[in-house]
Amino acid sequence: MKRIAWLIGIGVLLVAGAVGAETVVSTHAVFGEIAEIIGGGEIEVVTIIPSGFCPAQYDLAPSDFVAVLDATVILYSGFESWMETLAAGSSADLVHLSGSWSTPDAAIEKTEAICDALTQRFPELASTLAVNANAYIDRLLDLKASLVGRAEELGVSSISVLCMAWQADFVSWLGFDVAATYGPPAGLTLRDLVRLAEEGASSGAELVIDNLQSGVEFGGKLAREIAAIHVVLSNFPGAMPDTATVLDLLSRNAEALFSAIEPWEELSS
Repeated sequence: MKRIAWLIGIGVLLVAGAVGAETVVSTHAVFGEIAEIIGGGEIEVVTIIPSGFCPAQYDLAPSDFVAVLDATVILYSGFESWMETLAAGSSADLVHLSGSWSTPDAAIEKTEAICDALTQRFPELASTLAVNANAYIDRLLDLKASLVGRAEELGVSSISVLCMAWQADFVSWLGFDVAATYGPPAGLTLRDLVRLAEEGASSGAELVIDNLQSGVEFGGKLAREIAAIHVVLSNFPGAMPDTATVLDLLSRNAEALFSAIEPWEELSS
């Protein structure tokens, strides 16, 4: 199926002409959302991987080839294995934004980097882009203050957890004590389960925190092994209820953790 999509896409590239409009293409919904907010309707933004999809589970479509061919700027994370091939025929500015966006601080860094890239390409919009970026950063700072305050109120620093590696940044940022992390379940074995269960038991881990996009069955088994609460977070907006935006996603992930530990806090108070 993927090969068919590639062949069709290559054929489209040979006959497609530029649409004329200057377009920012984002490989996934997080950067696409931020670019749209910063652009404020002044820049057309196309997102290749729709909201709620994991990059590893997405099959490229012919329209993706056309979008990249016509792009002025391309925003990508670096984990998209198909990006270099897809962008080979494009003259767009490639903007590599590596690292996490899963905390307000990280999202602010990405916002600043995207604003800088767009300003460089569209200098005539510099003032508008800066105003929009700063307004969004203010919202992220407000969310940061709210989440940090709630985490301190609940005393999360005293709570030991086991965590899927792709959520460790966020969990650590909130202040939880991450006793151990584990990688994608597809590469884990029964021996890994036993080892992590031992580490969880010795550290008194109360939560096992999973990442939706990487699979949650392993984390569920691990939680049962150590009688911990299993909490599932998401890396991308739109994949879970009430996570339509990046701000919603960060709020929902935090609330899932806070809700999981509130019974413990009530018992100990």
